[in-house]
Amino acid sequence: MSTVSADGAELYYETEGSGETVAFVGDAGYGAWQWGWQHAAVAGPYESLVTDLRGVGRSGGGTVIDGVDILAADLAAVLADAGADTAHVVGAGLGGMVALRAALSTSRVESLVLIGTAARGGGLELGTMWGDPDDHGALERSVAAATSESFVDTHPDAVERMVAWRAAEDAPRPVFDAHAAAATAFDVSDRLYEVTRPAMVVHGDDDCVWPPARGAELAAGLPRAEFREIDGAGHLVHAEASRRVNDDLLGFLAGV
Repeated sequence: MSTVSADGAELYYETEGSGETVAFVGDAGYGAWQWGWQHAAVAGPYESLVTDLRGVGRSGGGTVIDGVDILAADLAAVLADAGADTAHVVGAGLGGMVALRAALSTSRVESLVLIGTAARGGGLELGTMWGDPDDHGALERSVAAATSESFVDTHPDAVERMVAWRAAEDAPRPVFDAHAAAATAFDVSDRLYEVTRPAMVVHGDDDCVWPPARGAELAAGLPRAEFREIDGAGHLVHAEASRRVNDDLLGFLAGV
């Protein structure tokens, strides 16, 4: 477990494994719990690096965020502190936007895996992702909003684990609002042609928060992207369809 200071925030990250670095960047307000399934899959053949966005979990700062740029600068600071000259960057939701911005502004991005995200945030309604960490019912409703109905019905134990993790790790409301504002203000749709690194875009076709059409649009605009739409999965596709996402992730990394 390590921390690095960047622009007024103390940023937490942890690494495991050896080899090329795979850096995981999370969604608005979500703690590092969201990467438990992927971290375990890549640690070993790769170095897995998981970081909390500023204001989330064990990272400080976060209520004043001037767009996605500062979060991309945070990622660059974490990679530099970890000794990673380059990394395969896996980002979900807001984290996917951070990955895109980092690919445009730094030379540290080797490849991109973009999960449930978009090149532009205008018109997104992210409020359903929020759940008060002190309100069990609110957390249950927000998990349900980010997953498919079938997942909620057939995996009640997993939903309860996610609720418990969120209560322990997720950001307070002011930080979530700052993250959501950064996401909705983001737009690099006219610059996607500049992102020439290999990319894989993954989206659940039942994502009610970040519409699947945004993922298809993103993949179409990237010069070297492949699009994987996963049937029956919601926004947290990497949690509810973790085996499929992990297979796709490892297959993609092996081919880069």
